[in-house]
Amino acid sequence: MILKEFRELRRDKRTMAMLVALPLLLLIVFGYAANFTVDTLQVAVVGSQADRAEQMIGQQPDASEKLDLTTVDADATEADARTLLADDEVDMAILTGDASEAEGGRPTVLVDGSNLFAAQTAQVLVAQLGDAVDSEILYNPDLETSWVMVPAIIGLILTFIGTIITSIGLVREREAGTLEQLAVMPLSPTAVIMGKVTPYFLLASLDMVIITVLGMVVFGVPFNGSVVAFTLGAALFLFAVLGIGVLISTVSQTSGQAVQLALMTLLPQVLLSGMIFPLEAMAAGVRWIGYLLPLTWFTKISQGVMLRDAGWEYLWLPLTVLAVMAVVIFGVAVLRLRREIAPAAARQESR
Repeated sequence: MILKEFRELRRDKRTMAMLVALPLLLLIVFGYAANFTVDTLQVAVVGSQADRAEQMIGQQPDASEKLDLTTVDADATEADARTLLADDEVDMAILTGDASEAEGGRPTVLVDGSNLFAAQTAQVLVAQLGDAVDSEILYNPDLETSWVMVPAIIGLILTFIGTIITSIGLVREREAGTLEQLAVMPLSPTAVIMGKVTPYFLLASLDMVIITVLGMVVFGVPFNGSVVAFTLGAALFLFAVLGIGVLISTVSQTSGQAVQLALMTLLPQVLLSGMIFPLEAMAAGVRWIGYLLPLTWFTKISQGVMLRDAGWEYLWLPLTVLAVMAVVIFGVAVLRLRREIAPAAARQESR
């Protein structure tokens, strides 16, 4: 019986992947990605004393190691600094000279509160300076965890419905033996696929609205940005995860296999998308995986729109990436499913 069970496990490649690949994935993730500490902050220094502030920071080893001065502009204003923060180009901005309205000419530090862990690191640095600077936390003044998590949870729910529920629903057609009946219906394979996918799309859209409204009412999460941009990003993201669900259904013979594969695709998105662990704190070798995941880009859109009122100058990149992912993933899924339906139709017609 022991030898028989080993032989069955060897033939079941999906279970072997769960037994071998999943523990290795968890080891890599929690070894290199599970880090809540952001060691380096991207900083903009603006105002008439920007050059002087840059020199002072460079003379302090501790500050120079933790602060990456990506922008130093003596002609920039506070409005320019706030735009950089809204577009997620920097984690904090230091206003000097005429750009700062603090009494006594003290610099003012603006911190992006939507990037929770970076903001906490910035708070520690500001506290070390004491009364030398004034500080203001933008977009999430109280550093509420729920404000950062709710926009990401919206994406997680859409991922769950699009990947797991969709794949199981389509596999049930095969298990029930109704796939061949669908194949010979007076509809094109594409129409059959869209007919099967549309209910999940509408259900996920309804869930998105409910969760977004509940997040705003129960947790007080703001919605500062464009509803159009948020809706567009959600639609593109949903098409991408629905495509993943359809792809899983094409390579699964049973609901159990579909669930296994869906979990294997869902877990990396939860752990490596920046939803739990900040991407900036991940090792470079692991971080690039996060940028290949749809949830990473939707989280950027949802947090950017809801918390920072991010403009199209920032949103165009995640929207473009999601559009490409949606076209590629959903297109491949439709082609694979059409290739599966065509032989079923031929067999049914031969009868």
